[in-house]
Amino acid sequence: MDNKNITKILKLTSQLMELHEENAFKIRSYTSAIYSIDQGNISLEGLSKDELQKINGIGKSIAEVIEQLQQTGTHQYLDELLDKTPKGLLEVLEIKGLGPKKIKVLWKELNITSVHELLEACQAGEVAKIKGFGAKTQEGIIQSLEYMESNRGKWHYADAEPEAIAIQEKLEGLFGKENIAITGDFARKAEIIERLEWIINTDQRKETFDKIDQLEAIEKNKKISSPFTWRGKTKEKELEIVFFAASNSSFVSEQLLRTGSRSHLLAPIDNEQTLGSFFKSKSFSSEKEAYQEAGLPYILPELREGQFEIALAKEDKLPLLLEESDLKGILHNHSTYSDGKHTLKEMALYCQELGYEYLGISDHSRTASYAGGLDIEKVEKQQEEIKVLNKELAPFKVFSGIESDILPDGNLDYPDEVLASFDFIVSSIHSSLNMTRKKATARLIKAIENPYTTILGHPTGRLLLRREGYPIDHKAIIDACAENKVVIEINANPWRLDLDWRWVHYAMEKGVKLSINPDAHEKKGYFHMKYGVLVGRKGGLTNEMTLNAMTLKEIDEYFSKRKNDIKK
Repeated sequence: MDNKNITKILKLTSQLMELHEENAFKIRSYTSAIYSIDQGNISLEGLSKDELQKINGIGKSIAEVIEQLQQTGTHQYLDELLDKTPKGLLEVLEIKGLGPKKIKVLWKELNITSVHELLEACQAGEVAKIKGFGAKTQEGIIQSLEYMESNRGKWHYADAEPEAIAIQEKLEGLFGKENIAITGDFARKAEIIERLEWIINTDQRKETFDKIDQLEAIEKNKKISSPFTWRGKTKEKELEIVFFAASNSSFVSEQLLRTGSRSHLLAPIDNEQTLGSFFKSKSFSSEKEAYQEAGLPYILPELREGQFEIALAKEDKLPLLLEESDLKGILHNHSTYSDGKHTLKEMALYCQELGYEYLGISDHSRTASYAGGLDIEKVEKQQEEIKVLNKELAPFKVFSGIESDILPDGNLDYPDEVLASFDFIVSSIHSSLNMTRKKATARLIKAIENPYTTILGHPTGRLLLRREGYPIDHKAIIDACAENKVVIEINANPWRLDLDWRWVHYAMEKGVKLSINPDAHEKKGYFHMKYGVLVGRKGGLTNEMTLNAMTLKEIDEYFSKRKNDIKK
């Protein structure tokens, strides 16, 4: 069992301990262990009880728990807690803004033991009557529950990807790569996946579906399957799966029809026919041939969203999309100076090892005290270390940045003389997320107009499937960035993917550069870059419009020019 799964179970244990009002000292011991594992750089897999106890923050009892987890996947104390916890409360524990203590009150005073019962109690106004809750808390719970329900059965692309790849490999082994095509949302690299779909080229449906039945990682739902369609789910995540069978003559047409979005397929290609109806009208040997016969250049699957691609294709102006290999550096990263897991030097060395030319470090600023934000003295200390590292690692370079909190009034949280000491500044919102659209937009625009803002970080603050972003006028924000020559971040963390790809093309039209940033808090966070590239590509992002596709020399000059322009 890896560190991630161990901490997940330890967190659940600590939540249940708090729910049942167990010993506070014991709860703190779990919290301490979770923090040590999260912040540490030691894999717990295979470690003995004695070895575990040598890790700071892990005592004898926690070491015994981890040893049990490694052996059985659970531990005795957790099982005891689960036995006395109504099963439905585990889902209630996932609701944003409701901690174990408040859930305990709901459970004991209103006998709420499930999400359904909680929603009914909120709608009846019963939750607002409880001391310590009130109408505002009740409304927040309703919104969280509705958001949870709307996202049930959906997965982040990054979470669905491993299962999709594993199933694809099995299918290729059974039927041959040329006879398999993944379609739907996953083929279009959508940020949220509701189901995985494949088309199989075969004239023997029954035999084909019988072979699929034998795959261990998936299970068939016989009630909703048919002789023409296999339906089921993955066993691990319960992600919905569909397999379609198509004859050789219709294989490519079906692939096109099941991959393109509705808007893409309804796009007119002449006065009489839509793209979708044309694809249905005949047989093709390849997707490229199909688009060619429709009078269009080949449109990559990730662009088939019915946004801008058809108009550009008709003018033969489809962009040459950004590749991950185009990226020369990684900006917006955190180290142990704030809430990162690895030291500045470790982050820099690993970035260099991955073949990048530069690293932008941008730890949290002083307002983010919850994340170890840097006070001015700490800023100076980090900048001194950066100077030393740059001499040691040359020609690789570490740029000194900060993720400066945008305060509720739109100001950044350092005086100008401190802001001027950085090579670049990522300006981001982390607090006061409940503003109206008008106020949130005005707040961001004020930060964009600050001459020290280089990059606008994760513009809406959204957490996909967990929290909606704060409401902003995207056009007004992008227009302000164009006017002030501010770059907009595509935060590559799979939970964020913010700026949303639907606004990338508009930003490019306005001449606004984008920056693919992982917001990495540890070394492995660098590997999220690929998800930022996928989002950029869906919006039509090119090498030329990507800030960190610049070479070290180019971006060094870019940062220097911006700073010099402020002084004028």
